[in-house]
Amino acid sequence: MDGDLEDTICGIATPAGEGGIGIVRISGPRAVTIAEKLVRLHSHQSLERVPSHSLHVADILSLGGTSERTGSVQGEPPSSDQVIDEGLVVYMKGPRSYTAEDVVEIHCHGSAVVLGRVCAACVSAGARLAQPGEFTKRAFLNGRLDLSQAEAVLDTIKAKSEAGLKMAQRHLRGELGQLVDRLRARLLGTLAQIEAGIDFVEEDIAFIGREEVITSLEETLERIQEMLATAETGRVLREGARVVIVGRPNVGKSSLLNRLLREDRAIVTNIPGTTRDVIEESVIWDGLAITLVDTAGLRETGDPIEQEGIKRTRSAQESADMVLHVLDAAGLNENDLRELVFPSDRRQDMVVINKSDLVDVESLKRLAGRVADQMNCRVHTISVRTGAGLEDLKESVRSRLSQTSLESSDGVVVTNVRHRLALERARLSVAEALNSARTGMGAECVSVDLRGACDALGEITGAITSDEILDRIFSEFCIGK
Repeated sequence: MDGDLEDTICGIATPAGEGGIGIVRISGPRAVTIAEKLVRLHSHQSLERVPSHSLHVADILSLGGTSERTGSVQGEPPSSDQVIDEGLVVYMKGPRSYTAEDVVEIHCHGSAVVLGRVCAACVSAGARLAQPGEFTKRAFLNGRLDLSQAEAVLDTIKAKSEAGLKMAQRHLRGELGQLVDRLRARLLGTLAQIEAGIDFVEEDIAFIGREEVITSLEETLERIQEMLATAETGRVLREGARVVIVGRPNVGKSSLLNRLLREDRAIVTNIPGTTRDVIEESVIWDGLAITLVDTAGLRETGDPIEQEGIKRTRSAQESADMVLHVLDAAGLNENDLRELVFPSDRRQDMVVINKSDLVDVESLKRLAGRVADQMNCRVHTISVRTGAGLEDLKESVRSRLSQTSLESSDGVVVTNVRHRLALERARLSVAEALNSARTGMGAECVSVDLRGACDALGEITGAITSDEILDRIFSEFCIGK
């Protein structure tokens, strides 16, 4: 993203579409000068002389009929064809602003036409249109936010659940950056001691012993591993989880989806093979976003349409965070158990035995115990028809999807793929340095790996970064942010 900090930029800071209020943001060294060409305060004051961070009623004008120095203060009342809108104007003097620069925000009616005309007037007055994410990028470049905080701005905007929003807000407050900075500072301190010993090897000065290096690296490696252990939970909190419902035809998959959603989303009939495609709907359970996926029944069939549905079921199963294998309590047999395949990856699937109302209690207990022993998994017995067991199932699903302890890393959860990859590189580098120290290799070998670990951690906060990374991050933002 090319952009000179000497430029003054403008952009619409509110979402596209109609609304009661729309905001045009101007930021840069000439923000006030440009804004004074467009606004005439009803108080007849000059914008640059009003108190910072205070709102003022103003006419928002096209450039015709205003002068650069007196348009907002003196002269005849503007004609109706000069007035774009009436609204509020706020001047935020840097560095006490979002970008740490002088910022002026024009609050007008949220019409696309009005906002477009205000932006056009800003450009005519000497500003240029902001690029995606450029306001937040300036906040980073001006030192108001570190890079992890800048990314948390986008996570806050895109939060899909209460839990995801809380994590984004913690990152926005700088908790992740502070933890990473502490780890990096510790590594840099060890690195400085090691390199001092290399530089002054001929001097009779003791800098740091090998055992001290090993202890420090072991503790740092443990902290990095604790952070990485939260990454899967962090991804679920940030993006939401996919829970796929699978099973043979007529075991109650679609009925279960409808009951969990509390609406008739999927067609339910007694005819096997009714569901032939993947049906997805999202819910929020106690602050966690979950996408429930109903699938075609698994069975041998010659129907090409149903075969395609089964193929999509298998595909959905592979990409799921959790799979609910639904069984029929009244018709369970050994073939049903043999068809249950549990992957050995990170996912923790569950078996759901439906139609518990059709089986006596003792038989149901024996059946659930047999399934649990054979499959070594969590088993829930439910009745979609009566609702029995559904609340326990929902709580079990939610707790399993967010089960990673948040206390292991000071409550900071890694939610961003870029952060996870940087931490992985840092972990590998620290592990290599630790191995070199333990095996008595030269200090130069330890030093090289430590420098790599410091660089990897620095990428998270932006202490070390490249234009390519910045462009990729901020291009995901909307224009006004």
